Parts: sequence; structure tokens; C-alpha cells
Amino acid sequence: MITSEQATRRAAPATGASGFDRRRFLDTLLSVGFVSTAAAIAYPVGLYLVPPASGDPATESVVAGRANALRPNAAAIFKFGSKPGIVVRTAEGEIHAFSAVCTHLDCTVQYKADTSQLWCACHNGTYDMGGNVISGPPPRSLEKFMVNVRGEGDEADIVVSRA
Repeated sequence: MITSEQATRRAAPATGASGFDRRRFLDTLLSVGFVSTAAAIAYPVGLYLVPPASGDPATESVVAGRANALRPNAAAIFKFGSKPGIVVRTAEGEIHAFSAVCTHLDCTVQYKADTSQLWCACHNGTYDMGGNVISGPPPRSLEKFMVNVRGEGDEADIVVSRA
């Protein structure tokens, strides 16, 4: 026959002498693990789905250098916001400016004076003085910038701005 004291002992959960509930501890531990795993998966997915802030420069024009420093049939790389630009003075004295980022794999283009072309050394892509693709893997033309010469003589600056 079961006494009332024995029935109470059987009905009460086994929490041990200190009142520690193993089941509640394991449930909490598994819940924290599940939430952390879900957050570790959701965070990069969220970063992928939400477009980043624009990487375009805040300014629309920069001074690319001094006009007297750029000799005929030569070029100079300058910083246009966070990306490089290239300013070229042809043998005839015309000044052109482009984004120096190749449209194929974002390598920096160079000016080849012997052919009067812009050249990407990564995969041998070439552009003409209009920024148009001549050969190689680049899929589209370089971004062309507007060029203005501000000032006169030795103090003249080459100002490059978006077209």
C-alpha cells in the first residue's frame, strides 16, 4: 500500500538537493544554440540581400594635377573619390580623362605612349582615346570624364568632373 508521503515523492520532479532542474538547463542551452545558429546564418544573408551604401564619390569634380606637369603623349593617374582616374595629354595636346578602372575585372589601366592607347595589363584589354574597347575581354567602354583647364600659365589646374 502507498502512503501519502510516498505519493508526494513520486509526483514531485527530481530536482536534486539544490533545486537544479537538468531538463530546464538543457532546454535553455539548446534554445541559445538554435538562436545563435539562426543569427549566424541570417546575418550574412541579410547583408547580401540589402544593397550597400553607394561607393560613388561624394564630389563630382577633382583637380587631377597641374597642366604644365602633364607633358604631350603622357598620362597621370589621379584619385577620383575612392577609385583611380587617368588623365591623358595626346601628342596633339588634347587632354582626355577616364575612369582608370578596367571594365573587365577592375584592374587599373595604363597609357601606352607608343600606340596612344589605354591598356589593361591584367588580360591585355585595350581602349582608344575615346575610351572605347579596341580588343581584349573588357565588355564595355571606360567611363569618360569632362576635362577643364582652370587658370593660366604655370598655375593652370586640370579639373576633371563627371560627364
